Amino acid sequence: MKLTLPFPPSVNTYWRAPNKGPLKGRHMVSASGRKYQSEACAAVIEQLRRLPKPSTAPAAVEIILYPPDKRIRDLDNYNKALFDALTHAGVWEDDSQVKRMLVEWG
Repeated sequence: MKLTLPFPPSVNTYWRAPNKGPLKGRHMVSASGRKYQSEACAAVIEQLRRLPKPSTAPAAVEIILYPPDKRIRDLDNYNKALFDALTHAGVWEDDSQVKRMLVEWG
């Protein structure tokens, strides 16, 4: 399966941790993370032309990241948002199924 998805948010902006109120101290997906999940899910459905049936098999993933600008970035900061979005879209049951991963800049 080959998919083209929007550029994911960095793990640094994917999570948020409220510092007051009833959710203080909990780690939650940020608004930008939830927006990315929705956009990625829509892209998966558009490209497959259906809702995917979640795979239960081990997965090998090749990721080519095309950053939107010339800023210096860490290659390993983008996998979590991408994998969570694919889980949310129903591509696989859980991202722990990924047993091999190749990540590179495009």
